[in-house]
Amino acid sequence: MKLQKITKDGKEIFQCSCCDKEYDQIPFCFGSDYPAVYFSIPSEERDERIEMEKSLCVIDEKFFFHRGRLEIPIRDNHDNLFFDVWLSISEDNFGIRMDDWNNPNRINNSPYFGWLQTQIPTYENSINIKAQAFEEELDCIPRIEATDENHQLTLDQKNGISLKKAIGIIEFILDKEH
Repeated sequence: MKLQKITKDGKEIFQCSCCDKEYDQIPFCFGSDYPAVYFSIPSEERDERIEMEKSLCVIDEKFFFHRGRLEIPIRDNHDNLFFDVWLSISEDNFGIRMDDWNNPNRINNSPYFGWLQTQIPTYENSINIKAQAFEEELDCIPRIEATDENHQLTLDQKNGISLKKAIGIIEFILDKEH
């Protein structure tokens, strides 16, 4: 699967080479609706064992998760690559997040530790790598930084990637949707 730049009605668009789906622009933001562990819970038990909000999840009243945004800079492009990801955090940090949910001063909170709970496409074994969450303004999910020193995701987040590599990741993701 490849994205092809075409001109249609005098406007440049991107079209999928295998299904002809059209995009006004290259999609640079992807994500997961659930932490990876969600899928290990049998579907018939999920309603009873999982409390789920838009960006918060509690499993069995003892495992705490929240959604955040991980950004990978693209060195030769004005847009970056974004992934909405889930982070496993301590019960204490989850409590702080809940207490400060509507507090505009939460951006002054210290970053807190967590374990990434989303498999980032094309990055080997991104589940359970070390990460930090940084609070953002109200109505925004936290910014997530991978901190596992030897993981390619951490290196790419720090150093950026080429547009060619970003397009390869995007095409891989879109191909999986087919």
